[in-house]
Amino acid sequence: MSFLPEPYKHGYEIAPEYKKSVAYFSMEFAIDQTLKIYSGGLGFLAGSHMRSVNDLKQNQIGIGILWSFGYYNQVRGEDREMAVSHRRKNYHFLVDTGIKYTIKIHGADVWVKAMYLPSGTFGTAPMFFLTTDIEENDHISKTISHRLYDSDSQTRIAQYILLGVGGAKLLEELKVDPDVWHLNEAHALSAAFYVYSKTKSMDEVKKRFVFTTHTPVEAGNEKSSLDTLKKFSFFSGLDDAEIRSITGIHDDLFNHTLVGLRMSRIANAVSKLHGEVSRKMWQGNEGICEITHVTNAQNKKYWADKELEEARIAGDKAGLATRKRVLKERLCKEVAHQTGRLFNPDVLTIVWARRFAGYKRANLVSRDLERFEAMLNRTNKPVQIIWGGKPYPKDYDAIEEFNGLCELTKKYSNAAVVVGYELELSRLMKEGSDLWLNNPVVTLEASGTSGMTAAMNGSVNISTNDGWVCEFAKTGHNSFLVPEADPNLTPEARDQHDMLGFYQLMDTEVLPLYYGDKEAWWDIVLNSMNDVVPFFDSDRMADEYYKNIYS
Repeated sequence: MSFLPEPYKHGYEIAPEYKKSVAYFSMEFAIDQTLKIYSGGLGFLAGSHMRSVNDLKQNQIGIGILWSFGYYNQVRGEDREMAVSHRRKNYHFLVDTGIKYTIKIHGADVWVKAMYLPSGTFGTAPMFFLTTDIEENDHISKTISHRLYDSDSQTRIAQYILLGVGGAKLLEELKVDPDVWHLNEAHALSAAFYVYSKTKSMDEVKKRFVFTTHTPVEAGNEKSSLDTLKKFSFFSGLDDAEIRSITGIHDDLFNHTLVGLRMSRIANAVSKLHGEVSRKMWQGNEGICEITHVTNAQNKKYWADKELEEARIAGDKAGLATRKRVLKERLCKEVAHQTGRLFNPDVLTIVWARRFAGYKRANLVSRDLERFEAMLNRTNKPVQIIWGGKPYPKDYDAIEEFNGLCELTKKYSNAAVVVGYELELSRLMKEGSDLWLNNPVVTLEASGTSGMTAAMNGSVNISTNDGWVCEFAKTGHNSFLVPEADPNLTPEARDQHDMLGFYQLMDTEVLPLYYGDKEAWWDIVLNSMNDVVPFFDSDRMADEYYKNIYS
């Protein structure tokens, strides 16, 4: 039965195999377009997870933060460059629990209010969202829950305390102590120190906590000044000796992921390759828990177009082609609406869409302008390409890359950059694309999930062999794989190799099939759709967490 008290009980009967109680802490959840409390991949993953919790009838809840201004609204400036807009959001479908309590941040009491999302609203686990943006707080305290991943490092520390300690105190207010406290990344790590402050037992902490790490590069794992964290009350009043004893940190550099690995009983990476990379990366550190892997996945019930899915099940390639053209027309209309370009639904359509970040190399295929223009200027086997995605609002290198593509595409009628990459635009781009371009530097994409939902909607992945793709791709059968570069190459030579690999695939496989052998093309589309399920459906992932991580 549900471990929650009335009136927050799960809106479904708990399945016996999933009776263990779990609280899942995450900074962001991409549940529905109307609830804008997410930035990108981490949120897409968490949202799909919460939907599968409902689908499988698991005894789990989600705990997050109600971001008053969300992440940011991505709009265009006067010269069509990317611009950032923040607008206050209102959600009348959330239930005010009436639960209010204080937590310590920088030694001061900050009031927290809990809002509730019933499981039936969007078909998720029951979920609670915390806010400090209430009249009991002063202005500074209100701003803690204003913006997801605030650019100010001290505000982010306060946000981590809100999620971790605030989430722990919410469970106390509800008078529940779940069997498992699942930290999706280290953002809620302060909860572990709160539990330790109450129990004075690392055994009790490790009995509860499990940890998912997403970052495959040691330098990418967040670090803070231990002294600053102490001043911000991150450690729930523990003295210096206790903090150093339980964390193994003996200088002033607090590595959040490393401490998460030391305070959990088990941790998981998010793909098979990421598991190998993570174990190698952390192997020299004492006191860490076992690191296994649970490969990320996405909720097919939410993402897959129903008519495409019916055609897949029936093996109806003609039906796939007919429906795909309708979906491509919709994407072409959105491109026209945003950019004034009239794309053709009968032309091979390539999409690159995800967060803009250096290692993801959004502009890779445009770096050789001669080859890029030759591809766009083809008349016998035409191509059109669309980019979309949000950089972090203060990641100026990524914004420059985004704006560089906006500038580059100005002179082409068949290349475009769209803005507003959230759940619904993501859906439109996956449903309307023929080819889903994914070219991260190999080993730097822990998992990636956009290509999974693209495949569910009849878009074929063309990708470097990284993250989840290693467990899925069979080149020429369900995808097109860029041959791996020699790891000893310089970054410049590696990028050149990967770019040339893309053009080689386009010239020798993709374009001849798409325009010259439609039957074979739709075989690959159907293989891709069949192969991406059930393993990359989040029902498998949610089940695997119970069997391999929570047990």
